[in-house]
Amino acid sequence: MKAHVLALSLALAAPPAAVAQEAVFLVRHAERADSSADSTLSEAGEARALRLAGWLNAARITHIYTSELRRTIQTAMPFAAASRLSPQQAPAGNTQALVNQVTALGSHDRALIVGHSNTIPEILRGLGVKAAVTIADSEYDNIFLVVPRKDAEPALFRFKY
Repeated sequence: MKAHVLALSLALAAPPAAVAQEAVFLVRHAERADSSADSTLSEAGEARALRLAGWLNAARITHIYTSELRRTIQTAMPFAAASRLSPQQAPAGNTQALVNQVTALGSHDRALIVGHSNTIPEILRGLGVKAAVTIADSEYDNIFLVVPRKDAEPALFRFKY
């Protein structure tokens, strides 16, 4: 069994939340082709998006959210195609609306959010995570997993892929 699948299984074996979604996975988009406002993925970014799809293969994700920017959509596409899910777009500038959508999911739902280095920390705070999270401009390999808990702050796990 691959190490990440074992770690994922252990993280999700925690007691389920009585309310809200079962789990939320958050990733920053993969490497950009350039620094334009709506950059596509670079070759390295496309390869990373494929690795992400493999990493999330056993996660039983039921919903995918991206921003409106091409790099987040392209990062989600290999997993979306493999899982036969259609990503929903949420404007990068309105993280609260996205948080509201995700927290309204059912208790057996699992969401994937593909965002940006500045939106992922905001979304984590909106999901109730108190730990400060920063993502460096050069970091593209983090997967954050938030597992809600009924009477406590959500559990936060950080993986590399």
